[in-house]
Amino acid sequence: MPTTPPSLAPWLSALLATASGAVLVLGFAPFGWSPLVLVGLLGLLIALRDASPRAGFWLGWLFGVGLMGFGVFWIRISLNEFGNMPAWVAHLLSGVFVAVMALYHGLLGWLLRRFAQGPAWLVPLLLLPGLYILLEWLRGWLFTGFPWLNLGYTQIDGPLSGYAPIAGVYGVGLLLVGSAGLLYAVFHWAGRTRWIALAVLLLIWAGGLWLQRVTWTQPAGPPRSVVVVQASIPQTLKWDPDLLFDTMEVYWELTEPHLGKTLVVWPETAIPEFLHRVRSSFITPLAARARAAGTTIVLGIPVMEPGTNRYFNGLLSIGAHEDLYAKRHLVPFGEFMPFKTWLGPLVELFEIPMSDFSRGRAERPLLTVGDALAGVSICYEDAFPSEVAQALPEAEFLINVSNDAWFGDSLAPHQHLEIARMRALENERHLLRATNTGISAIIDPRGRLQGTIPPFVRGDLVGEIEPRAGATPFARLGNRLAIGLALSLILAAWLTRLIHRRRVTAHGRDGRPAGPHGL
Repeated sequence: MPTTPPSLAPWLSALLATASGAVLVLGFAPFGWSPLVLVGLLGLLIALRDASPRAGFWLGWLFGVGLMGFGVFWIRISLNEFGNMPAWVAHLLSGVFVAVMALYHGLLGWLLRRFAQGPAWLVPLLLLPGLYILLEWLRGWLFTGFPWLNLGYTQIDGPLSGYAPIAGVYGVGLLLVGSAGLLYAVFHWAGRTRWIALAVLLLIWAGGLWLQRVTWTQPAGPPRSVVVVQASIPQTLKWDPDLLFDTMEVYWELTEPHLGKTLVVWPETAIPEFLHRVRSSFITPLAARARAAGTTIVLGIPVMEPGTNRYFNGLLSIGAHEDLYAKRHLVPFGEFMPFKTWLGPLVELFEIPMSDFSRGRAERPLLTVGDALAGVSICYEDAFPSEVAQALPEAEFLINVSNDAWFGDSLAPHQHLEIARMRALENERHLLRATNTGISAIIDPRGRLQGTIPPFVRGDLVGEIEPRAGATPFARLGNRLAIGLALSLILAAWLTRLIHRRRVTAHGRDGRPAGPHGL
């Protein structure tokens, strides 16, 4: 039988919910204290205990404020320091963004308390993992999506990462939240049920350790020598037209010593000028030098569509062959302005260069790189697991280019690198990550860092990658397995609650007690 601890005072529940959300941030990079995620989820369960549905919403919202407020408030840096907004406006809009994102967790709290009636295991073992991951997935695509701080990323270096090539980051998150529910059961239940919960918990984590030894793909050729370039050009100077020549010279100086290597990768918008304006003066001679040396160079550059005012955030491959990929998933307010006609004068507050990109039309994120196909993503695109996986099985390796300089010296570059590591692991492919100011990296198919260039350091990173063939279960199924499991848990909770209500009604007629329910 479950033990029933005393209820908390409302103010203490509110404080616990907020602190629990904030604690989760310590599970992500650069901290990597992944066990604290279980502590934070346990705190949420305790804070919600005995709450009404309305109170559950506000407690869940406070949990979300703690998570998002501490985890992504770096958004204000791009608005204030590089978007030329007054500090108070940038802080206000960042606060509004945090408050809106926290609504997903508010809905979680409301649903957990609204449908809590049932056996003691209903909320921690079924509703919490099912609803948390379903809402996390919803946040990842609704209104173009904000798939940041997904709990599965905190396990990239832990046992549960073994499940990533099967069920992706959402599947890892589902098992993590389910583990928190099992841990809650171990602490609050007695007798045989406690030991069953502990055994299931250990089985899940042991299974992850065993799966880390499983290989889902195969080598597809000899290793290739690669170079990742990080110019570390300050964001305040990057778009200055008077410094364009200096920028191109920096990239050439970093690249020339490595001509002869198979591949050199430059960051997003490494050349801050339209392709047609620098093709004859820079791109064509650069391609000729690369081709003569047997090297392919992949670089980020804006591309204007001939005859229109449309332009794209492009990734250009030059050398033996030329190919171009245009970014498909744009960042709202950073690369395009949603609801322009509705926002009116507010649009004028955003003074971000190249903030009206058009969406690329490629069906799949593939780029011809020399004699190989690479799966590519530009900046924010690598935060969308299923979009990156669309490149498989053809892609022999992955490339991500980014410009995290927009967020200064904050948590953002570390969190973004962690996301890239998960993409490499999910698809079991090497991933080359080139960023303007860091953190650039070469990541192996297990999601491990082969090498990095620290933030705000100008330099290059030389390494080898192994082309691979085949596809992981996640690359074939995408998010369907994880979301299907989450929906199955919610359906099981609904059926359990329905059966419980009928039994309560029958027991009421018989005069027998209904027993404990909820948390």
